[in-house]
Amino acid sequence: MQYAAIREECLQANLLLPRTGLVDLTFGNVSVLDPDAGVFAIKPSGVSYDKLSASDMVVLDLEGNVVDGNLRPSSDTPTHMRLFVEYGNRGVRSVVHTHSRSAVAFAQAGMPIPCLGTTHADHFHGMVPITRAMTRHEVDADYEWETGNVIVECIGKTNPLDMPAVLVRNHGPFVWGTGGIKAVEYAQALEIVADMAIKSFAINAHCPPAPDYLVNKHFFRKHGANAYYGQK
Repeated sequence: MQYAAIREECLQANLLLPRTGLVDLTFGNVSVLDPDAGVFAIKPSGVSYDKLSASDMVVLDLEGNVVDGNLRPSSDTPTHMRLFVEYGNRGVRSVVHTHSRSAVAFAQAGMPIPCLGTTHADHFHGMVPITRAMTRHEVDADYEWETGNVIVECIGKTNPLDMPAVLVRNHGPFVWGTGGIKAVEYAQALEIVADMAIKSFAINAHCPPAPDYLVNKHFFRKHGANAYYGQK
């Protein structure tokens, strides 16, 4: 089987989505990049998770050409590709898209997810941003590619590994990481902190964000050159 390593990594990451409760039906997909080969594997469109195999993963180049695979790739493939083109040389090797319910609730409400506490700060360096609304032209043109463009626009100059998630307004979360399992972990963390934020606002509609010094402490003890959380 060609591209066996990224196909298997992609399969295992996709299989985690229903196990973690991040997807309903087939509402989600994971892709995995091989930066040296310039190709990525992605879940086929509309195939149930319990029927997936490594050979089902579709392999494409970074121009969107299928280089191996017999099934139609996810309809979100151009968005994944856009993010790999932009961030593949900055450590991003996997992209996850879900319609996880709490994160989608923020996307539909048109609100970023504020950093209210240390659980959030352990994974995301500050507020998880939300994109602007897409224009009619963007939706009617190359919709999925333009979705990637508004994500890149939203991230701006931020290190994508410091903020490995964006909410696409009216749509849902796109999350990424250094590998398939790590990207799904971030997607799960995003759903957890979104749920916590909803509950926090239900208790106190005016709860303030965590102070910057606390956010920085928690983020950088787990990330970066001076991280000391966990084992070497």
